[in-house]
Amino acid sequence: MIEEIRKNLFGISFRLFGSKVYLLKTKDKNILIDTSSRINRIELKNSLKKLGLGFLSIDVVLLTHNHFDHTGNIAQLKNARIYGPELDFQESFIISIDKLEIPGIDVVKTPGHTKGSICYYMPKEKILFSGDTIFHNGIGRTDLPNSQPEKMAESLEKIRKLDIKILCPGHDY
Repeated sequence: MIEEIRKNLFGISFRLFGSKVYLLKTKDKNILIDTSSRINRIELKNSLKKLGLGFLSIDVVLLTHNHFDHTGNIAQLKNARIYGPELDFQESFIISIDKLEIPGIDVVKTPGHTKGSICYYMPKEKILFSGDTIFHNGIGRTDLPNSQPEKMAESLEKIRKLDIKILCPGHDY
């Protein structure tokens, strides 16, 4: 299902388990935030097609953390520069989030759900892409092998200080 959040920002949800994917169309880039799980590949492809794009039309992928339900379609995005947190990704094709230079998108490091969990914040639009750090009705799990539960309170405090009008979480729970 495709939801237009605002002009040039779309949320893509799936029938089967996987993260929500966000498509941000800028003047010169098509950016995906997360890629959902592999089982949603065809549905993601069809959703992008409805938006006038294909896998090869994506220029940048911003990963919030390294869980299969957020990273399952990376291999399909052959033309994209893929950014993710170093603490979660050691793959050579994942570019360190510290090298991200997209005007208007800030990286907020929010360990807790995973060691490297991050959020993307658009201060001008007051939009937060929170991955699995925070949802509309709660926070992400911190009982998984790569979690850092002792860091979650500090991460939530960082988020609390942001001026957020639109929350775009990793799942629609």
